[in-house]
Amino acid sequence: MLSKGMLSKGHEVEILTAKPVFYKLPVPKALKKWMGYIDQYLIFPAKFKRKIKKSGPDTLYVFTDHALGPWVPLVAGKKHVVHCHDFLAQKSALSQFPQNKTGWTGRKYQAFIRRGYSKARNFISVSKKTQADLHEFLGRVPDVSEVVYNGLNQAFTVRDDTVCRQILKQKTGLNLDDGYILHVGGNQWYKNRAGVINIYDAWRDQSNIKLPLVLIGQPAAQPILDACSSSRYQNDIHLLSGIEDGLIGVAYSGATVMLFPSIAEGFGWPIVEAMASGCPVITTDAAPMTEVAGQAGYLIPVMPYNKDMQDAWAINAARVLEDVVTLPAAERKKTIDAGIVNAARFAKNTALDNIERIYKVIENFEVKK
Repeated sequence: MLSKGMLSKGHEVEILTAKPVFYKLPVPKALKKWMGYIDQYLIFPAKFKRKIKKSGPDTLYVFTDHALGPWVPLVAGKKHVVHCHDFLAQKSALSQFPQNKTGWTGRKYQAFIRRGYSKARNFISVSKKTQADLHEFLGRVPDVSEVVYNGLNQAFTVRDDTVCRQILKQKTGLNLDDGYILHVGGNQWYKNRAGVINIYDAWRDQSNIKLPLVLIGQPAAQPILDACSSSRYQNDIHLLSGIEDGLIGVAYSGATVMLFPSIAEGFGWPIVEAMASGCPVITTDAAPMTEVAGQAGYLIPVMPYNKDMQDAWAINAARVLEDVVTLPAAERKKTIDAGIVNAARFAKNTALDNIERIYKVIENFEVKK
């Protein structure tokens, strides 16, 4: 999106990235990772240094993620900017998330990344939460530190829910005529797919409504499969993977509600996507989910790490789910309209305009030696 966006604005753009060279060699699978490291940390820096020597003084070096930190020192004395998405891996390496324990090599690798991006002076974060985490890790406020919310790079629009449910029925064979609870997300620990199933179970226990649960994302990891198989309502839980992009918007528009109880995020794409598609959203009462949902979402607490407290959490969250599922038509329309207005904050062109503005500010800086 950045490349195409800046090209459309008349800027010259070149993408630099490590290419697989040693990784392609016919070596045992156990050595593949190390071959990739050679490509990234030995071959690529040499090519990057040659590129730097040939580039003019007005070149702006854009790092599209702070995880590319190891290469930041190569241009620390030149015009540069680092985009930051989330610091979940960095915080996990410091044991700030007991749900995601990091091994010794992982901690060393994250420290390596941090030493790199700490040399940068200019940053763009996707949320105020990510910006706050950045400042905490840097121990300072950098020369430039601005927030630019992600821009939707796909067309999500409101569609007729009945039509959408019929389309999904044809594609998946599922009977979704009366609606369904939707979750969109991967197997990452912070997406909390198991928590979604816990809430669903608690909701079915207390509700007279029998809507199915549809989880869309990558093929479920074993803990998710275990949660499904142990559910009292496993026949009504459907795990869908390999869904084409065009059907995601259909799934949002056809859903009764989107349940997104993430433990943490850097931004939270599905919140915006669902709202832009006319789907009410329940998400976690913590930043950045609260930033992204604005006043248009329904909030539940973060799932506690203590397993003894998770049943009570799920029961309370299920009450919120029941409230949203049973919204009167006028209130539901009000919720959907508020979500559409909120999602408009995340227009792609708005994001690109703001990013270009910051790039130009940095380009006009005098290079520090």
